[in-house]
Amino acid sequence: MSEENVEKAGSSRKPRSASSRNTTSQRKPWTPPQVLETPPEPEGMQYRWIRTAIRGEEDKTNVHRRLREGFEPVHPSEVEGFSLPVIDEGRNAGTVGHGGLMLTKIPKETARERNAYYAQQTENQMSAVDNDLMKDEHPSMPISRERKSKVSFGASSGK
Repeated sequence: MSEENVEKAGSSRKPRSASSRNTTSQRKPWTPPQVLETPPEPEGMQYRWIRTAIRGEEDKTNVHRRLREGFEPVHPSEVEGFSLPVIDEGRNAGTVGHGGLMLTKIPKETARERNAYYAQQTENQMSAVDNDLMKDEHPSMPISRERKSKVSFGASSGK
């Protein structure tokens, strides 16, 4: 039955489309724009911003080290559909960058291996510190190596 037929028959029913819930989305609150907006990562890759300059001076050492680790600069043609700033001058001209930073990509597998390596380095350093500390321990005054933290919210009542 059409709307006209419903109204002529004396029925007070309205079409379902007129009484459905509001389908417009709510307005999002204002937030400051992200300076380092990063587009979605391609399959199997991970993006990371690396430092190319500090206090106006080029940081060639950092860039070369990151490139040797497996990071590759991202070119604007790789992120079509996004309006990202491009480095205009210097060695990294033509790549995505902003304010002394350059967007790079690395295979996720390589990033996991790199993270595992540095986690192992940290563990080795903590073990060395513990061993050095325990070397000076006296039996009458033991040193506790407990590394736990506890977060509590609000006051607990002892009633």
